[in-house]
Order: sequence, then structure tokens, then C-alpha cells
Amino acid sequence: MTAGPRPGPDEPDDVAGATGEDSAVQALEDLVREIDHCAAELREARARAELLLTERRTGRAWLDIVTAEGHPLVVERVSTVLSGLAGAGSAWRRAQARALQDERVSINRIAALFGVTRQRISALLRE
Repeated sequence: MTAGPRPGPDEPDDVAGATGEDSAVQALEDLVREIDHCAAELREARARAELLLTERRTGRAWLDIVTAEGHPLVVERVSTVLSGLAGAGSAWRRAQARALQDERVSINRIAALFGVTRQRISALLRE
């Protein structure tokens, strides 16, 4: 019996690990949850921003508008969303790079896939 072709240097030799629970799967699930959470937060921020625009167009002063605005402020929601997405996105990028490295994908290939330098991937893998 002959074995199939051996995987190349950038191909996984054990695909079973790719379907199991691993840190990349967890990071991607976390990212999906964060995206859903952020989408809801942004919908609420947008609705409130529309109200602020309406108030401003009636001639109210910004100080009066912001002082009357309930918390979290629109700007706080947006900052929270950006921070949450950055954190979850970074964790996913790091876990994905590690998963690719575990599958024997070269750092140069990972860098090309991610559109960054090999030095950036090396730093990412050290984090």
C-alpha cells in the first residue's frame, strides 16, 4: 500500500488538530461574540447619535446636549467598541498565526497571508 503524497512545508500533516478545540477556535469564537456585541452597541450608539443630531439641529448648545445625555455617552460606546474589537482581533490574529505555525506554515508564508512583514509575525508569535 502506498501512502499519499507527503504534505509540503506549508501544508498541515495532521488535519485532525484543525477540527478539534484549540486556541485558534476559541479565539475565533470570542471574536464572533465580540463582533455581535459591538454590532449591538453600535446600533444603540447610532440611535442615540441621531437623537443628538436632532437636538443640535433645534439649536441646543453642545454643553446642554452632552450634560443631558445618559451614560454611556456615544463617544464612550464607540471607544469601548473599538477597544473590544482591537483586543479580540489581536487575540485571533495571534492564535491564528500560532495555529498556522503549528501546521508547519513558514513565517514568511504567514506574513504574506496576513499582509505584514515576517518580523511582525515573529513578534506576534513571541507575544
